[in-house]
Amino acid sequence: MGIQDIIEGKKQWRAHLARVKALPPDYQIVYKEMQRYFFKVGPVGLTDGSLLPGIVDFFEEGAATGKGVLELIGDDVAAFADDLIKDSRTYADIYQESISGESGTAGK
Repeated sequence: MGIQDIIEGKKQWRAHLARVKALPPDYQIVYKEMQRYFFKVGPVGLTDGSLLPGIVDFFEEGAATGKGVLELIGDDVAAFADDLIKDSRTYADIYQESISGESGTAGK
């Protein structure tokens, strides 16, 4: 990864954060909690993938229609977040494999 890649990544991240800040306050709160959860749980492809931008897209569409965030995703934010990454491999899976001696057999 070169310096140019780092600079481009920062530009993209700042643009992403600007989109989040443009969301209504209830959407921002839910997004930030989901983001914190994803960073903690660690889906392997989180930074390279489209998960977070996809959530912002989804939230922007919901906000444009005038729906509240909980109308859009349901009352259980954690269950919604878990459903988004249920088929993704996480760093927790990799760790469990390393301590159990298994290789590549995570059930997610």
